[in-house]
Order: sequence, then C-alpha cells, then structure tokens
Amino acid sequence: MSLSGQSTIAGQSVRGEGGTSHAVNPATGEALEPVIYFIGVDEIDQAARAAQLAFDSYRSTPPADRAVFLETIAANLDAMKAEIVERAQQESGLTAARLEGEHGRTTNQLRLFAKELRLGAHQEVRIDHALPERLPTPGPQIRQRQVPLGPVAVFGASNFPLAFSVAGGDTASALAAGCPVIVKAHNSHAGTCELAGQAITKAVADCNLPSGVFSIIFGPGASVGQALAAHPAIKAIAFTGSQGTGTDLMRTAAGRPEPIPVYAEMSSVNPVVLFPGAIAKDPKALAAGFVASLTLGAGQFCTNPGLILIPVDAPSITEAIITALGELTGQTMLSSGIFAAYNEGNKRLDACGAELIATGAAGPTLNAPAPTIYRTAAAHLRANTDLQEEVFGASALLVTYVDLDDLKATLEAMQGQLTCTVHAVESDYSQVATIMPIMERKAGRLIFNGWPTGVEVNHAMVHGGPFPATSDSRTTSVGTLAIYRFQRPVSYQGFPDRLLPVAVSDDNLWALPRRINGQLT
Repeated sequence: MSLSGQSTIAGQSVRGEGGTSHAVNPATGEALEPVIYFIGVDEIDQAARAAQLAFDSYRSTPPADRAVFLETIAANLDAMKAEIVERAQQESGLTAARLEGEHGRTTNQLRLFAKELRLGAHQEVRIDHALPERLPTPGPQIRQRQVPLGPVAVFGASNFPLAFSVAGGDTASALAAGCPVIVKAHNSHAGTCELAGQAITKAVADCNLPSGVFSIIFGPGASVGQALAAHPAIKAIAFTGSQGTGTDLMRTAAGRPEPIPVYAEMSSVNPVVLFPGAIAKDPKALAAGFVASLTLGAGQFCTNPGLILIPVDAPSITEAIITALGELTGQTMLSSGIFAAYNEGNKRLDACGAELIATGAAGPTLNAPAPTIYRTAAAHLRANTDLQEEVFGASALLVTYVDLDDLKATLEAMQGQLTCTVHAVESDYSQVATIMPIMERKAGRLIFNGWPTGVEVNHAMVHGGPFPATSDSRTTSVGTLAIYRFQRPVSYQGFPDRLLPVAVSDDNLWALPRRINGQLT
C-alpha cells in the first residue's frame, strides 16, 4: 500500500495543517518520504468524538465477533509483512530478522487475545442467586460482569515499531476489551505506523464495525498527547516511553474533572544479582549471557539489564564481563535523539563517581555508540540516587556488595522495576530466599538463572512493576491479563432475565465460564 503521511480518523484520511515532519533513517541520516502532516486540536476532537460515538455499538459485539476482528487485523498484517518490515528497517535501523520476529509477535498477540475472547474468562461473570428465606432479611439476586471503560488513547513506543506500536499489545488488549482506540503514532517510524494503521482500518471495514473504532493520528508528541489525555471522551491511556512524558500524562489525566487511568511503562534498570556459587561454577558463561542481554537491540529493550550486583571479592566475573564487552561493536540506535540521550546518561554516571571499566567499539553507522560498563560500590549507589536512573541503551552499572546485608540494603533502596534476576546454585538458595520478598516488592517479574530480555506473550506473563517501572503495579502490558486494564466491574441486582446482558443471563448463550454462588462452572 502507498504511504500518504496523513492521519486516518474513523476510516477517512485527514491531511492536517499543524506542521510537517519526516521520518529519518538513523543509520544514514537520510530523510524518508513521504512528508508527515501533523493534525491539530480540531482533528483530535474529531477522532475522540468518533470513538465515543462508536463505543456503545462496538462494546455490544459478541466476543466471537471481536475475536474475528483481531484475527482479521493479524491476517492483514501478514499480507503486508514484507512491506512493513522493509519500511521499519529503514526507519529504525533494526535488522530484518529482528523486525520479522517482532512482526510475528505482533500478529501472535492479536491471535492470543482472540483466543482469550472465545474463552471468555476475562468477563469474570459472577452470579449469586436470591436467598428469599434468609433471616432477618432476604438476600437479593446479584450478577456481575466486566464492561469496557470506553475509548482508549494508545501511544506508540520508539523501541518496538510493531509490537508496542499501532497494532501492538495495548491496541490489541483494548480492542479485545471492547474499547475503540486512537493511536498517537510515533513520528520516528511514521511510515511503519501508517502501514499498520491501514491494516487495522481495513479490518474495521472488513468486519462491518463502526468506523470510529480505530483512528491513527500524527502530530507533535507533547501537544497531541496532552490534548488526548485531557479530552473527555478518552477513558484510559496506554503509554510506553520516558518517565518524564509518562508522569506528564498522569498529571493531566488526574487533573481532569473526571480523572482517568494511565497505564504507563516508563523506566527500569532491571537489576541482576549474582551469587558466589553461580559465579564459581562458570563466570565466563555468566558474563557472556549478561553482555548479550545488555547489548541486545543496542540495549533499547525495556528489559535490558542495566545494573548487575556482584560480590566484592569476585574478580573473575568482572574480568570476564570486561573481556566479553570489549569484543563488541555498537549498533545503530533508533534515532539521533536516543543516541544523544545515551551519551548524556553515560556522562551522568561519570559525574556521579562511577568508574568506566569496559567499553566496546563504536559502530560504523551514524548513531551507533560503543557499549559501556561502569562500576561502583553498593554503598555509593545507595547514597547517589542518580546512579539508579536508567541509561537507555547498551550501558550498565556493575555494583559490588560486601555481604548479604549490604545486598539487601541495596535492593531495599532501589526503585520499582519491571524485572529482578538472580543467578544461583543450590548452595546459594538460602540467600536467594532471603532477598525474594524484597524482589517481590520491587518488581513485576522475577527470573532465576535466566536473563530479562525476551518477554514471552502468554497467559502468565507480567510486564509491569512498581513506579517508576510503570504507573500502576497492579497491571501488565503483555499477556492476556492486559485486557483487565480496560474493563471495570458492574453488578445487576434484581433484574429479570430478559433485561439482563447476555453475559450474565441464565441462558449463557456465549458459553462463558461463571462463578455461581461461589462455585466455578
């Protein structure tokens, strides 16, 4: 399909008058065609009102119909795979192999949510029958289900131009819940966003759904984001990006006459703890695994391990890490802005007294800095909170701890994280058990003898954690549990069956799993 650089609002192309931009190839600096046309406040209002108008019709569709819709999006994306991957490669500097894998993840999670819709457990149907004989007062009949919140604003991420973008997990879970979606496309990979938007727009038409179920808009991030967060038709926000932008959206959403939830994934250094037994067993393998996870995708995953804690008396692992990193060459980062932020992050570590102990070589393209590792002591980390801030890219801080108490104090002092990882053998298990309650309080996913990069999309995954990893530690942005972000419970007391929604009626025409009088059926 051809690219126009225009927004699509409720199925119609809209050429905004709010300025223009270009996507840029980060490896070469080349501006890519076409021109991107930015919309203004009036067009944002148009998209929001179209979503609001579509909401009641869309939320009433049977789960099986929404499942077909998600599968149709996936099929459309599959038909456009070669075109999408080629454009994404130009706009991101990522390899074709990486993007083909991400394309598969994108379509697989759409199909996973389709399966979840057919299962129906997300509706959480509960029925308590009336108790007319109960004394001193009879018990009423009460039925409960989950209903969708309303139109959702989704912000495409810079580091995953497919799986966390226009047709990514936030969009898939919101559409599965029955919520229309407005996507603020990421301007650095605008062409990729437009192609994915075309696949969804076509699926809306193919499935005879209201056109306002989906819109994709281009514009300056701050002004468009704030306008969406403030618009009364928007009932929830899903965001992946910087902590500063995420907290700005949270403030706007909380300050509305009707505050709304913001599900923001923001900042995480994903600490890794190495115990003595694991180091003694195979320090070279540990070092290789750590460095590979750190530098994967130029360190631009949400879960790259940016901090590793090792015993102070374990020079073998430090030497192995230095050797492993020294053999690597930097990869092209997603944009010149991210490249500049990476350099500033390393300067911050240096200014805070961390020691540069390892560096690779800069890459041959633009925006391809050398990977780096700094070192400090646990006590120094606790005294300097700036050392805990994420450096987005292939830069890590090696932190030496004196003993178990020093390690525990350091973990206690850390902010919320997406992941915490431990490497241990059986002789270390008692120490691992001691820090596990701390890790549970600090992170959404705990990993044993593995690495945090590689986030599975399944029913058990949690991709979330306490602030500033996310704005709401009770949720996940990956896996089928993500659908619960865009739902709320409603009870129906005393209604006759003919007036009840299908989900909670006695006929159970959708064959939903239900909890009846406390018993799962």
